[in-house]
Amino acid sequence: MLVAVGTDRHPFDRLVAWLRAWYAEMAGEVVLTVQHGHTRVAGLPDAVPFLGHAELQAAMAQADLVVCHGGPATILEARRHGHLPIVVPRDPTRGEHVDDHQQLFARRLGAAGLVALCESRQDLLAALAAGLADRSRFTVTVDTEATDGQRAAVRRVGVIVEELVAAAAQRRHRPWWRPWRGPDPDEGRNP
Repeated sequence: MLVAVGTDRHPFDRLVAWLRAWYAEMAGEVVLTVQHGHTRVAGLPDAVPFLGHAELQAAMAQADLVVCHGGPATILEARRHGHLPIVVPRDPTRGEHVDDHQQLFARRLGAAGLVALCESRQDLLAALAAGLADRSRFTVTVDTEATDGQRAAVRRVGVIVEELVAAAAQRRHRPWWRPWRGPDPDEGRNP
């Protein structure tokens, strides 16, 4: 099983504490990899702060279940690898994020059946029990055409961002004022 809390600077202690307690009861039955970012993870095996893109892709491809925060990119990557992700969105009222976009996004996807939304410890424990009993409940069919379209969209967004950054850099190097060159010699003449 892979747990990915993302790279946000805010710790996600709540999710890690839930998993630590659960894993203490499941030790020996589950192989767990935890990407914990800026969260303390004492008591969890195979915990790494960050995974590079290729490492994260490999971990998702090998995982039977994926538990993740409500980050849109992480959710989409999990689905791209055939997982119905078990999603615990970060809560800004607990200092886990700057705003509630993860909660709003995850709730919308949960209502559509695109993620297994877990906003409480009980929800998470129930999803984990269901996933261990029948992993097929947490798999999705990978639509290769959609995946290719997503990759093309991501490439296009990358190009747009690069163009915007280049344009902003050019504007920064241009003076915002124009030097005065004296009076216009043709000013005041009648044609």
